[in-house]
Amino acid sequence: MCDICVMNTVKDRMLSRRDFFRTSAAVGAAATLGTIASAPASLAGGHGSIRDMSHKLSPDFPTFFGEPGIAMTQKFSFAKEGFNLFDLSINEHTATHIDAPLHFSADGNSVDEIPVTDLVVPLCVVDIAAKAAENPDAQVTPDDLRSWIATNGDIPDRACVAMHSGWADKTADASYVGRADNGMHFPGFHIEATQMLLEETSAAAIAVDTLSLDFGQSADFATHYAWLPAGRYGIENIAGLADVPAAGATLVVGAPNHVGGSGGPARIFAMV
Repeated sequence: MCDICVMNTVKDRMLSRRDFFRTSAAVGAAATLGTIASAPASLAGGHGSIRDMSHKLSPDFPTFFGEPGIAMTQKFSFAKEGFNLFDLSINEHTATHIDAPLHFSADGNSVDEIPVTDLVVPLCVVDIAAKAAENPDAQVTPDDLRSWIATNGDIPDRACVAMHSGWADKTADASYVGRADNGMHFPGFHIEATQMLLEETSAAAIAVDTLSLDFGQSADFATHYAWLPAGRYGIENIAGLADVPAAGATLVVGAPNHVGGSGGPARIFAMV
């Protein structure tokens, strides 16, 4: 078959599929409305807006090892072949991403094995921005967690406990990584706070608006090694924590689903 015949056939099929998807979208929208109407009140009730909690994935986003986290190679272009398609090469742990239990354990769940029930969860925002502004090595401590609980009540079942340090606004600046002769400088979770969450809560995840669950000066990745092998997961480089309340929002984590992955870039949003 000639090249032009192939392209015409493809375009005809695309047009017919477009009509099909228009019809399917209408049916799907009706089904979605039905799902929302019957959703548990804890998820559906009281949410009036949506906040994007993700940084865009690009070669310019700062990474732990200093190398670009993604590369894109265009294999087909609309001008030449009638459609666009890129090959991607991605470091699993770049931009806003998931740390699966497998990331720091020999046999923990891979990212595709994280239960979907742990990906739509209450969001608890622990604000340490004031002390982080004075000290880039600041950490979430048990006292910070106790202060949050005193103000907002107990940490909900299967919650994501997120550190708001103010670092999300620094991604275009060298201070986001804070590289120096003695290592990196950015906030994270203190191991004692991590152990408190493990022992006293059923939190499904912890999240940070920095490069790592452990603070930049960590030499042993104590929080990673305590949290992930326990079957919980982490979120690094989360965005938007300044725009959501300390309690009451629901986090929706669009985790990647590649088999055997130790994590991966995620699109995350909060229903507020």
